Amino acid sequence: MMKSEMLTALDDRSREIFRRIVESYLERGEPVGSRNISRLLSTALSPASVRNVMSDLESMGLVFAPHTSAGRMPTEMGLRFFIDSFLEVGGLSDGERQAIEKQVRTGDGEKSVESLLTEASQTLSGLSEGAGVVVAAKQDLRLKHIEFVRIEQDRALVVLVADDGTVENRVVTVPRGLPTSALTEASNYLNAHIRGRTLAEARAELERKREERRQAIDALSETIISEGLAQWSGPAQEPATLIVRGRSKLLTDLRAIEDLERIRILFDDLETKTDIIQLLNLTEEGEGVRIFIGSENKLFSLSGSSLVVAPFRDSGERVVGVLGVIGPTRLNYARVIPVVDYTAQLMTQLIRR
Repeated sequence: MMKSEMLTALDDRSREIFRRIVESYLERGEPVGSRNISRLLSTALSPASVRNVMSDLESMGLVFAPHTSAGRMPTEMGLRFFIDSFLEVGGLSDGERQAIEKQVRTGDGEKSVESLLTEASQTLSGLSEGAGVVVAAKQDLRLKHIEFVRIEQDRALVVLVADDGTVENRVVTVPRGLPTSALTEASNYLNAHIRGRTLAEARAELERKREERRQAIDALSETIISEGLAQWSGPAQEPATLIVRGRSKLLTDLRAIEDLERIRILFDDLETKTDIIQLLNLTEEGEGVRIFIGSENKLFSLSGSSLVVAPFRDSGERVVGVLGVIGPTRLNYARVIPVVDYTAQLMTQLIRR
Protein backbone atom coordinates (compact mmCIF):
# COMPACT_ATOMS: atom_id res chain seq x y z
CA MET A 1 0.00 0.00 0.00
CA MET A 2 1.36 3.41 -1.00
CA LYS A 3 1.79 6.07 1.69
CA SER A 4 -0.95 8.21 0.17
CA GLU A 5 -3.31 5.23 0.12
CA MET A 6 -2.39 4.36 3.69
CA LEU A 7 -3.06 7.91 4.83
CA THR A 8 -6.44 7.88 3.09
CA ALA A 9 -7.30 4.56 4.75
CA LEU A 10 -6.92 6.06 8.22
CA ASP A 11 -9.76 8.09 9.69
CA ASP A 12 -9.16 10.97 12.07
CA ARG A 13 -9.41 8.75 15.14
CA SER A 14 -6.91 6.21 13.78
CA ARG A 15 -4.51 8.98 12.79
CA GLU A 16 -4.56 10.48 16.25
CA ILE A 17 -4.04 7.14 17.98
CA PHE A 18 -1.17 6.29 15.64
CA ARG A 19 0.42 9.70 16.21
CA ARG A 20 0.11 9.28 20.01
CA ILE A 21 1.77 5.87 19.86
CA VAL A 22 4.72 7.21 17.87
CA GLU A 23 5.12 10.37 19.94
CA SER A 24 5.09 8.31 23.15
CA TYR A 25 7.74 5.99 21.71
CA LEU A 26 9.96 8.89 20.62
CA GLU A 27 9.70 10.41 24.09
CA ARG A 28 10.01 7.29 26.25
CA GLY A 29 11.34 4.54 24.03
CA GLU A 30 8.72 2.10 25.33
CA PRO A 31 5.46 0.57 24.09
CA VAL A 32 2.32 2.37 25.20
CA GLY A 33 -0.92 0.69 26.26
CA SER A 34 -4.49 1.43 25.25
CA ARG A 35 -5.40 2.84 28.68
CA ASN A 36 -2.67 5.49 28.52
CA ILE A 37 -3.56 6.35 24.93
CA SER A 38 -7.24 6.79 25.81
CA ARG A 39 -6.25 9.42 28.40
CA LEU A 40 -4.30 11.42 25.80
CA LEU A 41 -6.94 11.60 23.08
CA SER A 42 -8.75 14.82 22.27
CA THR A 43 -12.11 12.99 22.31
CA ALA A 44 -13.26 10.39 24.83
CA LEU A 45 -12.64 6.82 23.74
CA SER A 46 -12.59 3.65 25.83
CA PRO A 47 -9.44 1.51 26.13
CA ALA A 48 -11.30 -1.30 24.36
CA SER A 49 -12.01 0.93 21.36
CA VAL A 50 -8.39 2.06 21.34
CA ARG A 51 -7.27 -1.58 21.30
CA ASN A 52 -9.45 -2.22 18.25
CA VAL A 53 -7.78 0.65 16.41
CA MET A 54 -4.36 -0.59 17.52
CA SER A 55 -5.16 -3.98 16.00
CA ASP A 56 -6.07 -2.31 12.71
CA LEU A 57 -2.81 -0.34 12.76
CA GLU A 58 -0.90 -3.55 13.48
CA SER A 59 -2.53 -5.32 10.55
CA MET A 60 -1.33 -2.44 8.34
CA GLY A 61 2.24 -2.98 9.57
CA LEU A 62 2.48 0.40 11.30
CA VAL A 63 2.75 -0.80 14.93
CA PHE A 64 3.60 -4.00 16.75
CA ALA A 65 3.51 -5.47 20.23
CA PRO A 66 7.03 -6.42 21.42
CA HIS A 67 5.52 -8.71 24.08
CA THR A 68 2.20 -10.54 24.39
CA SER A 69 0.80 -8.35 27.15
CA ALA A 70 2.59 -5.14 26.17
CA GLY A 71 1.27 -2.07 24.46
CA ARG A 72 2.23 -1.03 20.95
CA MET A 73 5.19 0.75 19.44
CA PRO A 74 5.89 1.79 15.83
CA THR A 75 7.56 -0.49 13.33
CA GLU A 76 10.29 0.88 11.05
CA MET A 77 7.62 1.30 8.38
CA GLY A 78 5.44 3.08 10.91
CA LEU A 79 8.24 5.49 11.80
CA ARG A 80 8.87 6.19 8.11
CA PHE A 81 5.14 6.78 7.57
CA PHE A 82 5.00 9.11 10.58
CA ILE A 83 8.03 11.15 9.42
CA ASP A 84 6.74 11.46 5.87
CA SER A 85 3.10 12.16 6.74
CA PHE A 86 2.81 13.61 10.24
CA LEU A 87 6.10 15.05 11.48
CA GLU A 88 6.14 18.82 11.81
CA VAL A 89 9.64 20.23 11.48
CA GLY A 90 10.14 23.84 12.42
CA GLY A 91 13.03 26.12 11.68
CA LEU A 92 15.79 27.24 14.01
CA SER A 93 15.61 30.47 15.93
CA ASP A 94 18.18 33.18 15.35
CA GLY A 95 19.72 32.29 18.70
CA GLU A 96 20.05 28.63 17.76
CA ARG A 97 21.65 29.51 14.43
CA GLN A 98 24.13 31.81 16.13
CA ALA A 99 24.96 29.11 18.69
CA ILE A 100 25.75 26.60 15.93
CA GLU A 101 27.87 29.15 14.05
CA LYS A 102 29.78 30.01 17.21
CA GLN A 103 30.53 26.37 18.02
CA VAL A 104 31.69 25.47 14.52
CA ARG A 105 33.78 28.62 14.17
CA THR A 106 35.28 28.51 17.67
CA GLY A 107 38.97 29.32 17.79
CA ASP A 108 41.42 31.88 16.52
CA GLY A 109 42.56 32.26 12.94
CA GLU A 110 41.70 30.23 9.87
CA LYS A 111 40.81 26.63 10.56
CA SER A 112 41.85 23.63 8.54
CA VAL A 113 39.11 21.60 6.90
CA GLU A 114 39.81 18.79 9.37
CA SER A 115 39.22 21.16 12.30
CA LEU A 116 35.96 22.41 10.81
CA LEU A 117 34.73 18.86 10.35
CA THR A 118 35.62 17.95 13.93
CA GLU A 119 33.81 21.00 15.29
CA ALA A 120 30.75 20.20 13.17
CA SER A 121 30.64 16.64 14.48
CA GLN A 122 30.98 17.83 18.08
CA THR A 123 28.23 20.41 17.55
CA LEU A 124 25.80 17.87 16.14
CA SER A 125 26.40 15.54 19.07
CA GLY A 126 25.90 18.36 21.56
CA LEU A 127 22.57 19.37 20.03
CA SER A 128 21.12 15.88 19.71
CA GLU A 129 20.67 12.66 21.65
CA GLY A 130 22.99 10.80 19.30
CA ALA A 131 26.53 10.81 17.98
CA GLY A 132 27.65 13.43 15.49
CA VAL A 133 28.99 11.88 12.28
CA VAL A 134 30.94 13.62 9.52
CA VAL A 135 32.29 11.91 6.42
CA ALA A 136 34.42 13.90 3.99
CA ALA A 137 35.94 12.87 0.72
CA LYS A 138 39.72 13.06 0.68
CA GLN A 139 40.46 16.63 -0.27
CA ASP A 140 42.66 17.57 -3.19
CA LEU A 141 44.81 19.81 -1.01
CA ARG A 142 47.27 22.17 -2.65
CA LEU A 143 50.91 21.79 -1.76
CA LYS A 144 52.73 24.42 0.25
CA HIS A 145 55.87 22.49 1.13
CA ILE A 146 57.21 18.96 0.74
CA GLU A 147 60.32 17.45 2.29
CA PHE A 148 62.06 14.07 2.29
CA VAL A 149 63.93 12.97 5.43
CA ARG A 150 65.94 9.75 5.62
CA ILE A 151 65.00 7.50 8.53
CA GLU A 152 66.74 4.26 7.41
CA GLN A 153 69.05 3.15 4.61
CA ASP A 154 66.13 2.23 2.36
CA ARG A 155 63.30 4.35 3.80
CA ALA A 156 62.50 8.05 3.98
CA LEU A 157 59.80 10.14 5.64
CA VAL A 158 57.77 12.38 3.35
CA VAL A 159 56.45 15.49 5.10
CA LEU A 160 53.67 17.23 3.18
CA VAL A 161 52.31 20.63 4.22
CA ALA A 162 49.14 21.85 2.52
CA ASP A 163 47.98 25.42 1.98
CA ASP A 164 45.36 25.09 4.74
CA GLY A 165 48.01 24.11 7.29
CA THR A 166 47.30 20.38 7.21
CA VAL A 167 50.44 18.30 7.79
CA GLU A 168 50.65 14.62 6.87
CA ASN A 169 53.52 12.15 6.95
CA ARG A 170 54.20 9.01 4.95
CA VAL A 171 57.09 6.55 4.92
CA VAL A 172 58.32 5.64 1.41
CA THR A 173 60.88 3.16 0.12
CA VAL A 174 63.99 4.64 -1.46
CA PRO A 175 66.93 3.03 -3.29
CA ARG A 176 69.48 1.72 -0.80
CA GLY A 177 72.54 3.95 -0.80
CA LEU A 178 70.65 7.03 -2.00
CA PRO A 179 72.76 10.01 -0.88
CA THR A 180 71.21 12.56 1.47
CA SER A 181 71.98 15.22 -1.11
CA ALA A 182 69.53 13.49 -3.49
CA LEU A 183 66.75 13.76 -0.90
CA THR A 184 67.50 17.45 -0.49
CA GLU A 185 67.61 17.96 -4.24
CA ALA A 186 64.28 16.16 -4.65
CA SER A 187 62.66 18.38 -2.01
CA ASN A 188 64.06 21.56 -3.60
CA TYR A 189 62.95 20.50 -7.06
CA LEU A 190 59.37 19.82 -5.93
CA ASN A 191 59.08 23.00 -3.88
CA ALA A 192 60.32 25.04 -6.83
CA HIS A 193 58.05 23.54 -9.47
CA ILE A 194 54.82 22.24 -7.96
CA ARG A 195 53.98 24.60 -5.11
CA GLY A 196 50.28 25.53 -5.17
CA ARG A 197 49.27 22.48 -7.18
CA THR A 198 47.20 19.52 -6.05
CA LEU A 199 48.90 16.15 -5.87
CA ALA A 200 47.26 15.03 -9.10
CA GLU A 201 48.40 18.24 -10.83
CA ALA A 202 51.88 17.79 -9.38
CA ARG A 203 52.19 14.30 -10.81
CA ALA A 204 51.01 15.50 -14.22
CA GLU A 205 53.50 18.37 -14.14
CA LEU A 206 56.32 16.01 -13.17
CA GLU A 207 55.49 13.71 -16.08
CA ARG A 208 55.44 16.63 -18.48
CA LYS A 209 58.81 17.93 -17.30
CA ARG A 210 60.45 14.53 -17.11
CA GLU A 211 61.89 14.57 -20.63
CA GLU A 212 62.68 18.25 -20.96
CA ARG A 213 64.34 18.44 -17.52
CA ARG A 214 66.05 15.07 -17.51
CA GLN A 215 69.49 16.69 -17.43
CA ALA A 216 68.56 18.89 -14.49
CA ILE A 217 67.81 16.04 -12.13
CA ASP A 218 69.64 12.76 -11.79
CA ALA A 219 68.00 9.34 -11.87
CA LEU A 220 68.11 8.86 -8.10
CA SER A 221 66.33 12.14 -7.42
CA GLU A 222 63.74 11.32 -10.07
CA THR A 223 63.11 7.98 -8.38
CA ILE A 224 62.46 9.49 -4.97
CA ILE A 225 60.18 12.17 -6.40
CA SER A 226 58.12 9.67 -8.34
CA GLU A 227 57.94 7.30 -5.40
CA GLY A 228 56.95 10.04 -2.99
CA LEU A 229 54.17 11.45 -5.13
CA ALA A 230 52.85 7.99 -5.92
CA GLN A 231 52.51 7.35 -2.21
CA TRP A 232 50.63 10.60 -1.73
CA SER A 233 48.18 10.61 -4.58
CA GLY A 234 47.84 6.93 -5.36
CA PRO A 235 44.86 4.67 -4.54
CA ALA A 236 46.42 3.52 -1.27
CA GLN A 237 44.99 6.57 0.46
CA GLU A 238 41.73 6.15 2.34
CA PRO A 239 38.91 7.48 0.17
CA ALA A 240 37.23 9.33 3.00
CA THR A 241 37.71 10.79 6.46
CA LEU A 242 35.32 9.67 9.21
CA ILE A 243 34.87 11.75 12.36
CA VAL A 244 32.51 10.63 15.13
CA ARG A 245 31.87 12.57 18.32
CA GLY A 246 29.55 11.81 21.24
CA ARG A 247 29.55 8.02 21.09
CA SER A 248 28.97 7.89 24.85
CA LYS A 249 25.49 9.32 24.29
CA LEU A 250 24.55 6.10 22.52
CA LEU A 251 25.19 4.22 25.77
CA THR A 252 22.69 6.21 27.83
CA ASP A 253 19.14 5.06 28.46
CA LEU A 254 19.73 1.49 27.25
CA ARG A 255 16.53 -0.48 27.85
CA ALA A 256 17.60 -4.07 27.37
CA ILE A 257 20.40 -6.46 26.51
CA GLU A 258 19.27 -6.18 22.88
CA ASP A 259 19.97 -2.44 23.00
CA LEU A 260 23.50 -3.05 24.28
CA GLU A 261 24.13 -5.56 21.49
CA ARG A 262 22.79 -3.07 18.93
CA ILE A 263 25.20 -0.40 20.16
CA ARG A 264 28.11 -2.87 20.20
CA ILE A 265 27.49 -3.70 16.53
CA LEU A 266 27.25 -0.01 15.69
CA PHE A 267 30.54 0.74 17.46
CA ASP A 268 32.21 -2.08 15.53
CA ASP A 269 30.92 -0.62 12.27
CA LEU A 270 32.21 2.83 13.15
CA GLU A 271 35.61 1.51 14.22
CA THR A 272 36.11 -0.44 11.00
CA LYS A 273 34.57 2.29 8.81
CA THR A 274 32.43 -0.39 7.18
CA ASP A 275 31.46 0.91 3.72
CA ILE A 276 31.50 4.41 5.16
CA ILE A 277 32.25 5.94 1.77
CA GLN A 278 28.74 4.87 0.75
CA LEU A 279 27.42 7.76 2.83
CA LEU A 280 28.72 10.09 0.14
CA ASN A 281 26.87 8.10 -2.51
CA LEU A 282 23.65 8.00 -0.49
CA THR A 283 23.34 11.78 -0.62
CA GLU A 284 24.86 12.40 -4.06
CA GLU A 285 21.55 12.82 -5.87
CA GLY A 286 19.42 14.30 -3.12
CA GLU A 287 19.13 17.82 -1.81
CA GLY A 288 18.79 18.64 1.85
CA VAL A 289 18.32 16.22 4.72
CA ARG A 290 17.87 12.49 4.22
CA ILE A 291 16.64 10.10 6.90
CA PHE A 292 17.47 6.40 7.07
CA ILE A 293 15.57 4.35 9.66
CA GLY A 294 16.78 0.94 10.80
CA SER A 295 17.11 -1.44 7.88
CA GLU A 296 16.71 1.44 5.38
CA ASN A 297 20.24 2.36 6.38
CA LYS A 298 22.40 -0.11 4.46
CA LEU A 299 25.54 0.96 6.35
CA PHE A 300 24.36 0.28 9.89
CA SER A 301 21.23 -1.83 9.33
CA LEU A 302 22.37 -4.58 11.71
CA SER A 303 22.57 -2.10 14.59
CA GLY A 304 18.95 -0.93 14.20
CA SER A 305 19.94 2.72 14.27
CA SER A 306 18.62 5.79 12.53
CA LEU A 307 20.76 8.16 10.51
CA VAL A 308 19.85 11.78 9.70
CA VAL A 309 22.32 13.25 7.20
CA ALA A 310 22.78 16.11 4.75
CA PRO A 311 25.53 16.77 2.19
CA PHE A 312 27.83 19.78 2.00
CA ARG A 313 29.33 20.95 -1.28
CA ASP A 314 32.29 22.80 -2.71
CA SER A 315 32.20 25.84 -5.00
CA GLY A 316 31.64 23.52 -7.97
CA GLU A 317 28.49 22.09 -6.35
CA ARG A 318 30.17 18.72 -5.91
CA VAL A 319 29.27 16.73 -2.80
CA VAL A 320 32.52 16.67 -0.80
CA GLY A 321 31.14 15.43 2.49
CA VAL A 322 28.18 14.37 4.57
CA LEU A 323 27.32 15.26 8.15
CA GLY A 324 24.57 14.20 10.48
CA VAL A 325 23.49 12.33 13.57
CA ILE A 326 23.33 8.61 14.21
CA GLY A 327 21.38 7.27 17.15
CA PRO A 328 18.45 5.11 18.22
CA THR A 329 15.36 4.96 16.04
CA ARG A 330 13.60 7.14 18.60
CA LEU A 331 15.69 10.17 17.78
CA ASN A 332 14.01 13.53 18.25
CA TYR A 333 13.63 13.97 14.49
CA ALA A 334 11.82 17.30 14.72
CA ARG A 335 14.83 18.70 16.58
CA VAL A 336 17.62 16.90 14.75
CA ILE A 337 16.49 17.56 11.15
CA PRO A 338 16.75 21.39 11.20
CA VAL A 339 20.04 21.23 13.14
CA VAL A 340 21.60 18.88 10.57
CA ASP A 341 20.23 20.93 7.69
CA TYR A 342 21.61 24.25 8.96
CA THR A 343 24.98 22.77 9.96
CA ALA A 344 25.38 21.34 6.44
CA GLN A 345 24.56 24.73 4.91
CA LEU A 346 27.10 26.37 7.22
CA MET A 347 29.78 23.82 6.29
CA THR A 348 29.14 24.48 2.60
CA GLN A 349 29.75 28.21 3.20
CA LEU A 350 32.94 27.57 5.17
CA ILE A 351 34.35 25.09 2.63
CA ARG A 352 33.77 27.55 -0.21
CA ARG A 353 35.45 30.58 1.39
